[in-house]
Amino acid sequence: MKFWDSSALAPLLTEEAESASCRALLRADTKAIVWLFTRTELTSVLCRCARQGLLTGAALDKSLHRLDVTATYWQEIDAVALVRKRAEILLRRAPLTAADALQLGAALVAVDGRPKRQGFVALDRALLAAAEREGFEAIRPGA
Repeated sequence: MKFWDSSALAPLLTEEAESASCRALLRADTKAIVWLFTRTELTSVLCRCARQGLLTGAALDKSLHRLDVTATYWQEIDAVALVRKRAEILLRRAPLTAADALQLGAALVAVDGRPKRQGFVALDRALLAAAEREGFEAIRPGA
């Protein structure tokens, strides 16, 4: 089981330097877990890239299709109240954004508060450091 932050899933949707290592890691993961709003975060990133002219309309459609396919490989943590409570505690302990605290809170809910030997996959170094402090095995694809 590995918990996947949206930062590590985004390279699966558009070609980036980390895309190959993220694809290999996801293929090897038997149980990918994500936060309920990861899909929304990823859609936001893709649409913002399109508005900024970084993706054409066709490339946006292709990336959104990849998101649909990729989402079939993961399970979502949807315990919103529990995740919010964990996130609010995390915000007192670590310099995280609200979105990152919710991601890490969802990961903690996924492992019932016992992160030892559980993987947390992200490209965001600050989030990985916080996950490691909580007891997760921090995994940065390509590193």
